[in-house]
Amino acid sequence: MDRSSELADFLRSRRARVTPERAGLAEDGRARRVPGLRRDEVARLAGVSTEYYTRLEQGRAGNPSPEVVESLARVLQLDFAEREHLTDLLARPTPARRTPTAPQRVRPGLHLMLQTLEHVPAFVLGRRTDVLASNRLARAVLTDFDALPATQRNLARYYLLDPEARERVGDWARIAAETVAILRLEAGRHPHDRRLADLVGELTLRSPEFTDWWNDHRVLRRTHGSKHYHHPLVGDLHFAYESFQPPGDPDQTLCVYNVEPGSATAEALRLLSSWTAPEPTGTPETRQNP
Repeated sequence: MDRSSELADFLRSRRARVTPERAGLAEDGRARRVPGLRRDEVARLAGVSTEYYTRLEQGRAGNPSPEVVESLARVLQLDFAEREHLTDLLARPTPARRTPTAPQRVRPGLHLMLQTLEHVPAFVLGRRTDVLASNRLARAVLTDFDALPATQRNLARYYLLDPEARERVGDWARIAAETVAILRLEAGRHPHDRRLADLVGELTLRSPEFTDWWNDHRVLRRTHGSKHYHHPLVGDLHFAYESFQPPGDPDQTLCVYNVEPGSATAEALRLLSSWTAPEPTGTPETRQNP
């Protein structure tokens, strides 16, 4: 990923969405050729020269001070994830290096936690939205990631490339677009990740919607929200999801799909759990008399 072009495109896209009215500027009578703020308006509001902001937008201004970054974030009305992304794009470039080939590992304690959370779907995501581990209900509600080749166990690939996802995921376009925004945030943090670049290339070629979502430069960090699924066996499922970063690996995220106790979704999950439970092994006699 070319950080200079990424920075330029990100800043242009963010200032294009801030109208002069939203920025508190009075009409100056000049013909406006851009939908949002001009470069000189951003510079004036941020307290820097137009020349400096232009060089900054072109990736030629070196490392701006934290005060300048904060001023730009305020003027461009960036949210937390966008501020984080801007900081990543402004970081001093480092020589391209090979991304470690060793796979991410989920520690035993997290595997145990997934099994403890047996009444709700739960899974662990890694870099690039790779699905590193999941419990039985997560595989039943979404798809059986364990049955896929290791290189294809990826949430973005599921949402954008699996035809079943379009039928199963409620509000599919919103969820898929948010997933693309999560990938965009990761691309700013890991510009030399070859596997991420390969994933973006595959999604560009195979998903009709991906390019438009990718090019709008939206970024998003997983936190919490709502999900809705249409399951072929138990019908509609409504979740309030929470995401956590477990200690030890900042690139791992524990995702838990919570449900209201006593709700229709809780009952549906109970039925789904019983229908998908593995068959006990051994004869009745050996199970009763180990």
